[in-house]
Amino acid sequence: MLADGPRSDRLLALTGLTPDALRAGLGDPATLGAVLDFLCAHEPDLVAAADALGVEPADLAGAREGLTA
Repeated sequence: MLADGPRSDRLLALTGLTPDALRAGLGDPATLGAVLDFLCAHEPDLVAAADALGVEPADLAGAREGLTA
């Protein structure tokens, strides 16, 4: 997702994350939740990320739900 310039810019703008904060927060549920919220809010982003990861979009959406469980 970060390889796509416009999508990356939008992710950072909408989540308030910086590239350094994103890298540092990869194991942080709040950071992961922010990224998954971003993906789930716009289906093309969700589908593109799922395709890049080789998973189903529903799996990413489910991962978001798993963070709050």
